[in-house]
Amino acid sequence: MTSAELPDPVVRRAAPAPPPAPGSGGLVDRHGRVATDLRVSLTDRCNLRCTYCMPPEGLDWLPKVEVLTDEEIVRLVRIGVEHLGIEEVRFTGGEPLLRPGLVGIVAGATALTPRPEVSLTTNAIGLARVAPALAAAGLDRINVSLDTVDRDRFKQLTHRDRFDDVLAGLAAAQRAGLTPVKVNAVLLRGMNEEDAVPLLDFCLEHGYQLRFIEQMPLDAHHAWTRGEMVTAEDILDRLSAAHELTPDTEARGSAPAERWLVDGGPATVGVIASVTRSFCGSCDRTRLTADGQIRNCLFAREESDLRTPLREGATDQEIADRWRIATLGKLPGHGIDDPSFLQPTRPMSAIGG
Repeated sequence: MTSAELPDPVVRRAAPAPPPAPGSGGLVDRHGRVATDLRVSLTDRCNLRCTYCMPPEGLDWLPKVEVLTDEEIVRLVRIGVEHLGIEEVRFTGGEPLLRPGLVGIVAGATALTPRPEVSLTTNAIGLARVAPALAAAGLDRINVSLDTVDRDRFKQLTHRDRFDDVLAGLAAAQRAGLTPVKVNAVLLRGMNEEDAVPLLDFCLEHGYQLRFIEQMPLDAHHAWTRGEMVTAEDILDRLSAAHELTPDTEARGSAPAERWLVDGGPATVGVIASVTRSFCGSCDRTRLTADGQIRNCLFAREESDLRTPLREGATDQEIADRWRIATLGKLPGHGIDDPSFLQPTRPMSAIGG
């Protein structure tokens, strides 16, 4: 199937729901969407310098005093699960493997009742060493960011010569049972477009699940332009030249990736068309930054502070109510196509993917 035949994604909108009364209900916005998927950034620091994320010299990191402690993170996750109906927790960064207390944080999340599904998004540098401990702590699965399988291009894209470390991390995650191991890839025009098929072939060979993500306007230097972006249609055109792709008929639900069976299956490839085929109508995510701010969207320009009341002695119920109120303000969509769209002040590394 060619990209010209790509069907429109089904937008699954929840029935409109009234705002919950203080002290009750989950994270429901004014458009009826319910947030059950919590993304938690553990740090804004990273040991790579991917060109679409940050400059080679890095960024000004958050002061340590502003970053949530391990105990504060676990408490907020617990409030989300016990009071607000959070069912899935994904730890992100920056690079979460740089967080010294990561294994303990994961163990704290997996010990909750009801137990959420707990996953991790990482660049896999250092994962070979810590994968067994993460599995023992109860981590369910891993997402690894990898934009090329060409060693020289990896160094060009990330400004670091750590390609072998990423491959070792992927293999270690699979051995530890952190499956399915998913690989997330971003293609940049004029840099790694030709890596689409080699990435898919690599993942098919090793049993990883590949998902391509359209580049989003979240770079630190604000150089993103839609005209230069490699779109979902571009990606599918390249993949279709080498493999037969047919739509996966399994229900997508609120998952962001449109999936395609590769050469008849069972292997699949996903495309997350965040820009050209947005799925805001079915979004079920809420985000907690490393410094304790709630964000309703990657592209939000407003945040709600939970760190201050947390440190000033607020009860679990008071924090839950603040979280509910923050969710009510979630916009219907990210607005990238609106002429008035402004890129968020925070780059991706400071928001959490």
